[in-house]
Amino acid sequence: MSTEFACDQETGLPVFQNEQCWYGRDLQQSPEWVYELSGREQLEVRDAVANAIERNVDLVSMTTADFALGSFGVRLVEIGREIKHGRGFALIRGLNTLGLTLQEQACAFRGIGAHFGEAVSQNAKGHVLGHVANLGLDYSDPTTRGYQTPAELRFHTDAADIVGLMCIQRARSGGLSRIASSTTVWNEAVRHRPDLAAELTKTYCFTRWGEERPGQRPFFQIPPFRQHRERMVAVFIAGAIEKAQALPGVAPLTRQQREAIALVNELAGDDEIRLDMEFRPGDMQFLLNHGILHARTAYEDFPEPDKRRHLLRLWLACPDGPALPDYMTTEFQGRTASGRPDGIHLPGVELKANLFPD
Repeated sequence: MSTEFACDQETGLPVFQNEQCWYGRDLQQSPEWVYELSGREQLEVRDAVANAIERNVDLVSMTTADFALGSFGVRLVEIGREIKHGRGFALIRGLNTLGLTLQEQACAFRGIGAHFGEAVSQNAKGHVLGHVANLGLDYSDPTTRGYQTPAELRFHTDAADIVGLMCIQRARSGGLSRIASSTTVWNEAVRHRPDLAAELTKTYCFTRWGEERPGQRPFFQIPPFRQHRERMVAVFIAGAIEKAQALPGVAPLTRQQREAIALVNELAGDDEIRLDMEFRPGDMQFLLNHGILHARTAYEDFPEPDKRRHLLRLWLACPDGPALPDYMTTEFQGRTASGRPDGIHLPGVELKANLFPD
């Protein structure tokens, strides 16, 4: 990855020029980020699924050895490099899910994800296979996370190197995926509001959603944006910052801090900056959290339970991922055996890969 950056002459703040700095207006016209499966690659995936299920491979501990792929495996190495050290995202399209059971679709998703990294827990229940679906919960509740509701989700990052989503069922309407380069957002903040960009490099408090480990406070403190070596690393979850305000020991947000948070969402949602994509059944989207902000429009479900919007989700830790600041595995969360962010894994909680939300 090219890692050119320079300091703005007036503010002294870094401005980056590398593959991570992209504009949705450009990529919408040239969708090289969409990887269409060939007929041969589809057969390779289906054969790997059949083999894994026949051998009763555990989705929790699945590795690349459990999901061997031929030419598509070689292609996944290239796609993984682009996600981790290049543009920061990819959409894998073309898997025909007709005739595939939910177990087979989950196996395909988990197996392809294994080629990018190790699956880590996404919540206090130990889910390594997550479900993005409307569970009828109230998003105003401090412990409710947005993916459990049909509400609009503002731009944010997740607690792993890579977040992956697979579309099982689309909504009746809405639910559009939106992403933006957090590095581009940073550059534009420096250009337009350097005072607020500087605020984003200071420490903010984020709620742990009631999912803290023993000895941890119910919130953590890190900067939303921080230069590390020659790239910008983002941890931005506006909802977690705002809900932390109700926790004891958290200082009230200043007016400038609130303006800085709003600026990130405003810039990320700009028509020129963001990239929209509509999921089709079988689509798999993979994003590098450290360089990509993602959001979702609100959606309406079909009344029939079996037709309601349903996405599978993976959080992946990548031993060959980009270098990160120490706080990503100390203050923010734990560390895997390979030294990467460990998701939300509480001691004594068994990891699981349920096929349905619980």
